[in-house]
Amino acid sequence: MGCFFSKKQKAEKESQPQGEEERPKQYSWDQREKVDPKDYTFSGLKDETVGRLPGKVAGQQFLIQDCENCNIYIFDHSATVTIDDCTNCIIFLGPVKGSVFFRNCRDCKCALACQQFRVRDCRKLEVFLCCATQPIIESSTNIKFGCFQWYYPELAFQFKDAGLSIFNNTWSNIHDFTPVSGELNWSLLPEDAVVQDHVPLPTTEELKAVRVSTEANRSIVPISRGQRQKSSDESCLVVLFAGDYTIANARKLIDEMVGKGFFLVQTKEVSMKAEDAQRVFREKAPDFLPLLNKGPVIALEFNGDGAVEGCQIIVNEVFNGTKMFVSENKETASGDVDSFYNFADIQMGI
Repeated sequence: MGCFFSKKQKAEKESQPQGEEERPKQYSWDQREKVDPKDYTFSGLKDETVGRLPGKVAGQQFLIQDCENCNIYIFDHSATVTIDDCTNCIIFLGPVKGSVFFRNCRDCKCALACQQFRVRDCRKLEVFLCCATQPIIESSTNIKFGCFQWYYPELAFQFKDAGLSIFNNTWSNIHDFTPVSGELNWSLLPEDAVVQDHVPLPTTEELKAVRVSTEANRSIVPISRGQRQKSSDESCLVVLFAGDYTIANARKLIDEMVGKGFFLVQTKEVSMKAEDAQRVFREKAPDFLPLLNKGPVIALEFNGDGAVEGCQIIVNEVFNGTKMFVSENKETASGDVDSFYNFADIQMGI
């Protein structure tokens, strides 16, 4: 017994005029705009200033290769970026969802944000970095690192599009795959290094349309001291819980503490489970357990003599009514910091 619909389709085919071919089916993937690799490549350039404006890369992979004496600015988010055989170049990269890989490059100065950062067979690079995982160098020498410090209006949204948190930045926690006994292949840039002296703003009319600022207080990524030697034995841990104003509150607290002369050492955004809270918050854990289901927490470590008391005063005066965890006293504060960041680094695989 035949199917009514199959007979109907057969009749329609037979009624089709001879010589007229059946139109091929159209699928959704056929409708996609074709990607031209040339739009996502800078290759063989010399003495040029080039770039891509916000919205022009939109999460594609990008390749930069064989460029010399060039200023290159990618003001958009990308999937991955590979940089090969470049010499004496200035490079800015907006947030990269995956990896940034430098190979066989020398005398380059860069500012970039990414999930993974790797350098191989390079020498004399200066990198202002935001990296969610531990940066890696291999068979490379004279690589210098600083904390990412950059702003333009679209940058915060690009971080979200790339799936990166502005609070997860291990810029100074470098792993060298090929260490040399008695030598150090990498170092940190001076703390007072001015990013614009290393990675100047673009000068072409097209790229100047992007409203860039490198002022520290406008940086999308909080500027942290990272692995630099602490100025004091006293640190303070603050944990902010997910809510409508968490990021704004974290920024405000950083501004207040830095304005009072304390240092921001490190930041982290991570999800916590009940057992994590018990370990970090100890007897205060029951107060915070209901807040963990709302989303990831943001943790800040401040350093400086009087950091614990100074932070408690600011939280009580400026954030009265907002529930936060703040180290109770300087005797237990270092333990608070160690407990939280040990758990966070394990969870994030650092």
